[in-house]
Amino acid sequence: MGIRASAHSFLANWLRLLLAGLAYTLMQRFKALALTGTELAKATTATIRSRLLKIGASVIRNTRRIRILLASHHPFREIFLQAAQALAP
Repeated sequence: MGIRASAHSFLANWLRLLLAGLAYTLMQRFKALALTGTELAKATTATIRSRLLKIGASVIRNTRRIRILLASHHPFREIFLQAAQALAP
């Protein structure tokens, strides 16, 4: 997957490249911290994004907490929950 740098100004291209690099680094740290020991531990960034992060969910927010309701039949539900628990303080 290439990085698109077709804006007219240098600063726009620089910012796009910086954000793409940051996103890639964030995904690599996510793999190292949260996906170790799972079947997605050696997956590519695109695979993790499509299988684990691009899922349908319902977000319910009230004054005290935020609840995320996932589909009960999501094939990677257990891996998602394990990763969320690994990242929780």
